Amino acid sequence: MVHELWRLDQGRTRSISPENPTGAPGAGGRAAAGTGAHAAGDLGIGWKVSPSIHLAPGTTATLADVTGPGVIRHLWLTTDRDVLSDLRLRMYWDGDAEPAIDVPLGAFFCNAWDELALVNSEMVVVAAAGGLNSFWPMPFRARARVTLHNAGDRRVPVYYQITYLEQEVPRSAGYLHARWVRRSPLGHPAVHTILEDVPGPGRYVGTYLAIVPNSPGWWGEGELKFYLDGDTEFPTICGTGTEDYFGGAWNFDLDDSYRTYSTPYLGFVQALPDDQIYQPGQRFGMYRWHVRDPICFDRSLRVTVQALGWRDDDRYLPLDGADIATTALWYQHRSVTGRRHSVPSR
Repeated sequence: MVHELWRLDQGRTRSISPENPTGAPGAGGRAAAGTGAHAAGDLGIGWKVSPSIHLAPGTTATLADVTGPGVIRHLWLTTDRDVLSDLRLRMYWDGDAEPAIDVPLGAFFCNAWDELALVNSEMVVVAAAGGLNSFWPMPFRARARVTLHNAGDRRVPVYYQITYLEQEVPRSAGYLHARWVRRSPLGHPAVHTILEDVPGPGRYVGTYLAIVPNSPGWWGEGELKFYLDGDTEFPTICGTGTEDYFGGAWNFDLDDSYRTYSTPYLGFVQALPDDQIYQPGQRFGMYRWHVRDPICFDRSLRVTVQALGWRDDDRYLPLDGADIATTALWYQHRSVTGRRHSVPSR
């Protein structure tokens, strides 16, 4: 990714937040009422009167609804850390009725579990103590709409800021898509489809994987497979193991303990509980961003991962009982709506 910070012709910066809900020029900090009104009671307008919103159970808030052309450059959001799986993030491009991005909030930020994982990557940063940041560029031509739905049973605070550039979008630019799929138990065969067939042209740019093996021992022998442009039974791209795909090696195990890490493009960010190893009920989270090594496809793409463990007799063990969830991220020219997947209770 090329950062041309020296360029002065890239457009006008706008930013949406509760302090400027429209992002209009000169419209920030004018609120006379809001969640900070009491704290600012001695100070008045212009002193953090509306830093957040309250999102009631069962309701959807529109965080941003702006006209283009433009590119969303940064999304920051924070809320109660224990509700990340209860909130649903959706993004709609250019007036589409169905969202191109439709994922649980935590899963979009590599946090599928109920303990916070800090992430230090180029595209996603999760900072102490729950600051969620996305730097995925999100171009749109006519309109961008971002919503957040509360599927939980209590009201939660939501602080957010969405920064975008008003700029021309080249014809070659694709729309960012994200799809989340969970299967629990996985069943037979022990193959999880990360992304069902989507049409090209496109560029696959990221995978987040959360898994509970539900079987003792090592759980990450499974290969990641990318079926490109009409591949049927066998893929064009086939990895050598789950920990290998996410940049690790040898079971993520060093001196009989899991070693987590977070780097610009890949990471193994959670092993819960962190004082155990090879236990069936442990929870794991990991990511890989294909920024330097994008997976480009012309006609179609399908992505799968095998849930495969290791037996004491040096043979593979399909993990039919695994609980596995993934978020896939990719760009393509036309907005594509995803199939709805049921979400089993944990």
